[in-house]
Amino acid sequence: MSADPKLKARLGIALIGVALAVLPFVVGATFGNSWVRIVDFALLYIMLALGLNIVVGFAGLLDLGYIAFYAVGAYLYALLSSPHLATAFPALFAVAPGWPVWAVLPLGALVAGLFGVMLGAPTLKLRGDYLAIVTLGFGEIIRIFLNNLNAPANITNGPQGINNIAAAQIGGHALNRPLELFGVMVPGVHLQYYFFLALTLLVVFVCVRLQDSRLGRAWVAIREDEVAARACGINTRNVKLLAFGLGATFGGVAGGLFAGFQGFVSPESFGLLESVMVLCMVVLGGMGHIPGVILGAVLLALLPEALRWGAVPVQQSLFGKVLIDPESLRLLLFGIALVVVMRWRPAGLWPSALRKRELAAHGEAA
Repeated sequence: MSADPKLKARLGIALIGVALAVLPFVVGATFGNSWVRIVDFALLYIMLALGLNIVVGFAGLLDLGYIAFYAVGAYLYALLSSPHLATAFPALFAVAPGWPVWAVLPLGALVAGLFGVMLGAPTLKLRGDYLAIVTLGFGEIIRIFLNNLNAPANITNGPQGINNIAAAQIGGHALNRPLELFGVMVPGVHLQYYFFLALTLLVVFVCVRLQDSRLGRAWVAIREDEVAARACGINTRNVKLLAFGLGATFGGVAGGLFAGFQGFVSPESFGLLESVMVLCMVVLGGMGHIPGVILGAVLLALLPEALRWGAVPVQQSLFGKVLIDPESLRLLLFGIALVVVMRWRPAGLWPSALRKRELAAHGEAA
């Protein structure tokens, strides 16, 4: 007799849960805690990719300025969780604000969501390349704005950034400090991992519910044919604004986590290359497919660091010490890997069944 499919699914979920629970200890013991930090960043990229997947994968709206919402969440967290405002405006802030994480993260998500609606409102009639150019400009405007908002009032400290940002605290314990549990000393980078993992699972749950909801089906209808969707009674204006707003909300949450994790933010962290990287995660994994987007985010977060390790011996053996540096070789290998994958897997590494059928139909028509 074959096993019950529900039992097999529950067993698989349990095994995945155990693997995720022990992952930081295995990685730390094998490669060192520096790789646990890389895994933490991979979780942040998963949240970013899932947020962009709502805009690009579900609704079919090409957004090249998504990293702006990441910056909004990061800077809001930095301003509310560092002594910068008290130093810049001593008359208004006698002490550092030090807001709790359960208040500042939702506030950052809300503000980032409002910025997403602000971006979506003037672009409702744009699609394709025109929408991409407008969103690209929006992302650059936010970065330049943060870079220059140090005169006359030193709000963002300009290109020098904001430092001394307090890490997230749970139960009065800062997550960047080690904690002893049952006689075992858990490093701070491990505590950050579990905090990020909990929020990532929450984002995944919300995305799954959205995909299976009436709103998710409306997004897919707009992606397939906006004119037909409007003819079927879908309010395309509100639905597209919701896509921009919800996607930006997840970006704001990830930005706040990034600021607390790094303890420092500056405009250099939110350039165009970051937006392109997150978009590559969505496209490479499989647009509109949540497991595929997660796979793409993990691969593109870990692959550059793995190539960084392998670039040095390859550079020394092939090119010597003059012609090319390891960082350039890492980017070269990374680009080649992307081109090869997209050449042979245009739908992504793990596309949805619907996406595969769409590409097959387009190929037959061509």
